[in-house]
Amino acid sequence: MARYSHAPSPKWRPVSVLDEWVAREARPISLRQLMVFGRSLTESRLLSSANYVRTELPTRIAHRIRDMQQLPYVVVTNPHMNEVYDLYYTAFDTFRKVREIKTLDDNDRFCKTIRSMLRAHLTVIPKLAMGILECNGLMDAAELDKFMNTILRSRISRRVIAEQHLALTETFHAPWFFPGAKLSETEFIGEVFLKCIAKDVVSRCGKAVREILQRAYGPDVQLPEIHIDGHLDANFPYILSHLEYIIGELLRNSVQAVAERHQRRKDKDHPDPSRPPPPIEVTICESQQHVIIRISDQGGGIPREVMPYLWSFSKGPATGKILANLGKVPKMAATMQELQLEQHGQAHDDHEDKDNENRSTSIEGGEISRDINSSLASLSSRPPNLRLGMGLPLSRVYAEYWAGSLALHSLEGYGVDAFLQISKLGNKNEQLTTRATMDAV
Repeated sequence: MARYSHAPSPKWRPVSVLDEWVAREARPISLRQLMVFGRSLTESRLLSSANYVRTELPTRIAHRIRDMQQLPYVVVTNPHMNEVYDLYYTAFDTFRKVREIKTLDDNDRFCKTIRSMLRAHLTVIPKLAMGILECNGLMDAAELDKFMNTILRSRISRRVIAEQHLALTETFHAPWFFPGAKLSETEFIGEVFLKCIAKDVVSRCGKAVREILQRAYGPDVQLPEIHIDGHLDANFPYILSHLEYIIGELLRNSVQAVAERHQRRKDKDHPDPSRPPPPIEVTICESQQHVIIRISDQGGGIPREVMPYLWSFSKGPATGKILANLGKVPKMAATMQELQLEQHGQAHDDHEDKDNENRSTSIEGGEISRDINSSLASLSSRPPNLRLGMGLPLSRVYAEYWAGSLALHSLEGYGVDAFLQISKLGNKNEQLTTRATMDAV
């Protein structure tokens, strides 16, 4: 029990001010609402957005603080969980004291507070993951996963509304912008990319994944090609970094599995070692309300002993190794992508601070450039052997956040089919627990 000797925060005691905020309902939003609200941006709309964020952030944080207060004592005194709690309580206490935003200067000061909190909370995901793994066995695994899914979904929701407001503010202050300016479908409204073309996202993520793994494995290891077919014009509004994260993780798993299996066969004097590895087949299917992306590989499938833990954050027999790997990733970005390993962390932090001051979006020749929040920018930092056990569970949280889904079908000994379903109309509310779970009985 030595690892739980960390003294609990004095903020654990019940306070009436938290009760007041927990009693409030969160107000979910949809992608369509974000687009409609930001399409014709004016000063009054920007201030309205600021005040929505000002009241919504402490409301959503309060619900999660109350959830943490309901965990068993032996769990809440875990040092990693306690650090997360302190971060949440500091953010709650900071945002609840922000007064009504009445001027653009008020908003600029508020945006500085938001940026500061976003940076401070980059440590939350690895801390949560380590806390969950260390508490494995002290609490029912299903309950731990339920807590983790709730808190991560809520975290995504807070970062969506916070980063959307930051993006709208930066648009409003941009030299090219004038109030009431209409945006075209090839642009972003805040964080929402109006026309995500599924084929282009898969192509970009696939290229990035192949480059990462080629550098890691060396030029002698053959990587599978990625073939895309189906409805190649399918498009929809989406938060691009969310989609890139999911597609990037799925493709990374597939390319890695196929490459390693092919290499093992070559090492065993396969009858035809010069034969290239079988390609990854990506099929895009568009219906009236959904776009479905199927990623099929021949990487040998998922071992039977891994299946029970596939969607779980508590990894059973693999806990020790994953804990060691998480210790090498001190921070994870808002897109849930790892930043840099420890030895490169400071350089990336400095780059991120600069990005927060100079944020821009451009589309040139079909390529999308984002100075911040691009999961592709940080995807390259994680070597193939640094497995964190979080890629699939996090991808499912992202997929379900905007009322989509993610499912895997494994044929052991052959390969895996992954099915990502996306609601393409943008009219589905974010899927979050709007009240503390204790109040939802």
